[in-house]
Amino acid sequence: MSADLIGWVATAVFVGSYLCTRADALRKVQMVGAALWIGYGVVMQAAPVITANVLVLCAAAWASRRGAAAEVSAD
Repeated sequence: MSADLIGWVATAVFVGSYLCTRADALRKVQMVGAALWIGYGVVMQAAPVITANVLVLCAAAWASRRGAAAEVSAD
């Protein structure tokens, strides 16, 4: 897959995240988008892109896990 294609798919996922109406769906889309941007950063050898999106991926995963734990404890 070409770097441009990865970048465009990542952009589409990022823009699509604005259509999410549920927090859990938003976090999942953020994680997919961040993973795509990490892949783009690796192909382009762009450390700032990789670093920023590793942070986004970790934050979204942490928030998703925290949200899932809160839902379980509420049951």
